[in-house]
Amino acid sequence: MSATVFRPHRRNLLKLTLGLTMTPFALNAAALADEAKPDVIRIGSTAPGHLKFILFRNRKTLEQEFAKDGIQVELSTFDGGSAASVALGSGAIDFTYIGNNPSLRLAATGADVKLVGLSSWVRSNETQVIVRPDSPIQKLEDLKGRKVAYLFGTVRHSTFAKALKSVGLDLADVEGINIGIENSGPALVRGDIAAIVESTGSAQKLVEAGQARLIYDAGVSGKPEWAVPHLISVNGDFARKYPGIVTRLLAADIATARWADANPDETIDIFVKETGESEAAMRATYPDGKFWQDPEITDEAVQALQGEEAFMAEAGLLKGKVDYQRWVDRSFHDEALKKLAASN
Repeated sequence: MSATVFRPHRRNLLKLTLGLTMTPFALNAAALADEAKPDVIRIGSTAPGHLKFILFRNRKTLEQEFAKDGIQVELSTFDGGSAASVALGSGAIDFTYIGNNPSLRLAATGADVKLVGLSSWVRSNETQVIVRPDSPIQKLEDLKGRKVAYLFGTVRHSTFAKALKSVGLDLADVEGINIGIENSGPALVRGDIAAIVESTGSAQKLVEAGQARLIYDAGVSGKPEWAVPHLISVNGDFARKYPGIVTRLLAADIATARWADANPDETIDIFVKETGESEAAMRATYPDGKFWQDPEITDEAVQALQGEEAFMAEAGLLKGKVDYQRWVDRSFHDEALKKLAASN
């Protein structure tokens, strides 16, 4: 018995094809038109801010996107990802662009938050350990029993723990001081602390000023698997109320990531101007003018997060367990790609 092949009239086929390809976006657009809109979108990052957050602030990307709806955008920085994640979980802010460690800890508590994108995933690790230029400390092993400043609960905290483990030490072997660079820099210059664990840009600024000396660079001495994505999270209640807003923000995020790679010199100039950090360090971090800002949550990214979660649990840096099925939501990114394709 021969199979019957359905061959619609060419005009009907065109209508069918257009219907199949456009209906999801058309339905989404209709939903967006009817969707309630917030008065303000509150976004937090760790000071001075992740790269895309800084580009948003400098180029007014989000203000321009949402001004037509009368929606204000508030960009706030926090002294560490832990404070930002607490604000997200409580609903005090709506989105965070922060590191993986505070994001994982919040997710492990079962908080009503969603991972909707990657803030960045730089494949070299941006953590350095610096000491005073005249310090007798030459290597990580020499930090045993010393006062070392770093922000607790950050990616740098985790990376430092891994670095110490690689030389047979652990965090209990040093006296950790929970302060950020604004206070740790002067404390190092005064000799109140022995070392600082900081991001490359902040550390190199002190080195270039002759106020510090580098003893450990995780980007050189660390392992590739130590590099774990930084994350974009949204408060769950906000995402349910305003799914179209989440989609539009991610569309702006994707466009900004593409713009950065297309304009590397301008991107670096903006970052240095906004943060006051080292241009040399910035160019060393992104040597090929590629900034690794694509927000897509790949399977590889999830595996990296799972590996980091396992390490944090073993090191006592995390309580609970992350439910990735509940936490990770790729739907907004997928809709954002459709939105951008339709607008081109």
